[in-house]
Amino acid sequence: MADIKALLGARIKELRKSKNITQEELVEIIGSDTNNLSRIENGKKFMSAEKLEKIAAALNVDIKDLFDFGHILSNDELKTKIISDINTLSPKQLMYIYKSLKNLKELD
Repeated sequence: MADIKALLGARIKELRKSKNITQEELVEIIGSDTNNLSRIENGKKFMSAEKLEKIAAALNVDIKDLFDFGHILSNDELKTKIISDINTLSPKQLMYIYKSLKNLKELD
């Protein structure tokens, strides 16, 4: 599992985006700067308890909600889960997944 800084940063970013708040808007509310918030969201920096309180208030969530990241998976965990789920599919479902992946790869 990813470290706590990376998980917390990903969760803050997820909540911020779900509320259609830009980094610039959030840093204005919490009294920080974009570079600092970017480092927090990318798991490169941790923040003080006071900053956590400000971020939670700005996102209109409880502080505990910032730590609700059980649904956030690392790339390796995600790949393992996908492979496990694929092993339970019918041939028809597998063909659908294959075609969907093929189409996704063509988008790049």
